[in-house]
Amino acid sequence: MATRCARVMLLTCARAFRRAPSRLRPRASAVARRAESDAPAATYAPTHPAWPQHIEAIASKAGAPGALDALRNAVAETEEEAPDEAYAACLPFPLDDYQIDALRGLREDRNVIVSAPTGSGKTVAGELAIAYALARGERVLYTTPLKALSNQKFDDFCRAFGSENVGLSTGDSGVRRDAPVVVMTTEVFRNMLYDGDADELRKVFAVVFDEFHYMNDPYRGTVWEESVVSCPERTKILALSATVSNGDQVKGWMRRIHGETQIVASDFRPVPLKYEFADGSLNELVPLFKADDVGPGSPRDGELRAGNVG
Repeated sequence: MATRCARVMLLTCARAFRRAPSRLRPRASAVARRAESDAPAATYAPTHPAWPQHIEAIASKAGAPGALDALRNAVAETEEEAPDEAYAACLPFPLDDYQIDALRGLREDRNVIVSAPTGSGKTVAGELAIAYALARGERVLYTTPLKALSNQKFDDFCRAFGSENVGLSTGDSGVRRDAPVVVMTTEVFRNMLYDGDADELRKVFAVVFDEFHYMNDPYRGTVWEESVVSCPERTKILALSATVSNGDQVKGWMRRIHGETQIVASDFRPVPLKYEFADGSLNELVPLFKADDVGPGSPRDGELRAGNVG
């Protein structure tokens, strides 16, 4: 009989709960939640007296297609740019500063690179861009590195903005590819650029690159580079990435080839990381450290680096 051996694996667990009710989402202090922006963002102050009522109407339908309808009606009635609060009201939870800063950067005709930890709600910046474009009668292309992730975002956006406004294109399948919002894999977008499909790219306000850090992938990273280089000049780029150490270099590169670019960064991690062993002999999870809130990216990361925690 073979000797029984305990198999041990190191697990890094992070549970994303971006859409959890606001009462369950931990809010950071002004010090812990640091949003960094390297360009001033404009504040839109509409003058129409009906905006408070419109924002209340939008918020009453947050997270559903009715919020977009209310936003469109408000823009049509007031005949002026909607305030940031109107777009934020489309979502059923309070937003963090960096998410609003990303929208402001796009409104100021800049490309935006969002760098934030996993589980901190980077996709919200993409949803704000979608709401902004749809309210203006423009289009957004939302790219992801994986077909499964594209399918997930397609389902999410259909619920949030209405299925008639959202399409899907993953190469081997497609639904409403001429919709105002089309979710696709990055390779599909790159091929669209190479094919010179002017109809598909017409009135595209922005392209959202989800998981933009895939550009560092040694095998597929060139797809992201080619997509940025070939992206039409009038189309803004919103790059959503996990935290990156060379953000200034990426910003400088994008600025040189595609125009004014802004970095919006946050180091606040709403989903703490926990490090545990999966011990097959004990059939349980065993903490890697004496305390359960330490390790890279954890609340006490600094203590671990200083050698004060075992």
